[in-house]
Amino acid sequence: MVWSPEYLDYRWSADHPMNPTRLDLTMGLARGLGLIEGVELVRPAAASDGDLMRIHTPAYVAAVKAAGHGTVQGLADARADGAAAPHGLGTEDNPIFPRMHEASAILAGGSLAAAKEIASGRARRAVSIGGGMHHAMPDYASGFCVYNDAAIAISWLLENGFDRIAYIDVDAHHGDGVQHAFLGDPRVLTISLHQHPATLWPNTGWSSEVGAGAGEGTSVNLPVLPGTVDSVWLRGFHAVVPAAVAAFKPQIVISQCGVDSHREDPLADLSLTVDGQRAAFRAMRDLADRYADGRWLALGGGGYGLIRVVPRAWTHLIATALDRDLDPQTAVPGSWRDRVAGLAPEVAAPETMSDGSSGDYRPWDGPGGTVETGVESVDRALVRLDSAIIATRRATFPLLGLDPEDPRD
Repeated sequence: MVWSPEYLDYRWSADHPMNPTRLDLTMGLARGLGLIEGVELVRPAAASDGDLMRIHTPAYVAAVKAAGHGTVQGLADARADGAAAPHGLGTEDNPIFPRMHEASAILAGGSLAAAKEIASGRARRAVSIGGGMHHAMPDYASGFCVYNDAAIAISWLLENGFDRIAYIDVDAHHGDGVQHAFLGDPRVLTISLHQHPATLWPNTGWSSEVGAGAGEGTSVNLPVLPGTVDSVWLRGFHAVVPAAVAAFKPQIVISQCGVDSHREDPLADLSLTVDGQRAAFRAMRDLADRYADGRWLALGGGGYGLIRVVPRAWTHLIATALDRDLDPQTAVPGSWRDRVAGLAPEVAAPETMSDGSSGDYRPWDGPGGTVETGVESVDRALVRLDSAIIATRRATFPLLGLDPEDPRD
């Protein structure tokens, strides 16, 4: 596990939804449950300018440094005077904060350190919950993300012995920055399951986005509608992701494990539980075991249910990565609940590591398996999800050598 107390320095503002308290509470819960007892915590160094520039432009890196040290006149007032914020810095989503370069570089360094542990053979799996800043673009900050640590780690891996990398993004928001970075690169398969782009920022990630040039077929997007629950979401995941990964034959699986898909998240509209999210983490681990010789790099991402959601979900992620899987009925330690009561007495701390969902789902059985029959119809959520499944499969599966109509693929 890669961890640094410096991850907590990534704090945009006092009232910004991405609050590092979520990371602190996650580590406290994992420790309280004994998950990381005896586990070596790798403390990363900040990513170097050279590594940041694998993905980001020199001008952008310089602007981030200058903004965080208050040396660029006008950035803080970019929104107030109606001007476009230079490099996306100084917006409501991405306000300037002190030492933002240093705080962002340590997150990127964490994902790099995790990648290097796997590449060296010292570990088969690594997890860094501080990573997953998947919206950052080469020349601008976007969606609470300054440096795109996942893309930086992928770029490093491509130069250090890997030429088949599968990236799976389960954040509620489309993994646009990573897709953009490798849109034309056939060595990187990017898969994103996210809330439908017609209903949620960044309004990208349509089924028709399949990559470009030599990379055509290596961008896979499954958009799902607001209100999607565990059983429907998992049906979609298993109808698309395993077959695409199997066809691609990756040497490593990298997962962005944002948990803003939860039903209590304030910034998105999906309806998963921590049980459904746990099932997704286990499924990605299984795919790495089956197709990538066990190599799995798991990163954090979105998630704004700071107390009731993120700590439990990412504690399950840590447990999954460390092969110390938790029974969902495990009680949340009283000491952790007491801490929450002191921090936010108005929030009802969860009592167990479960939301009471089974994590079961009905497997997709082909384009004619679920059909509407007038007013008396099967579950309409499945009908709509199946429409998305077949749209995604028809767009990308032939390019991967798969039959989009055959549920065995």
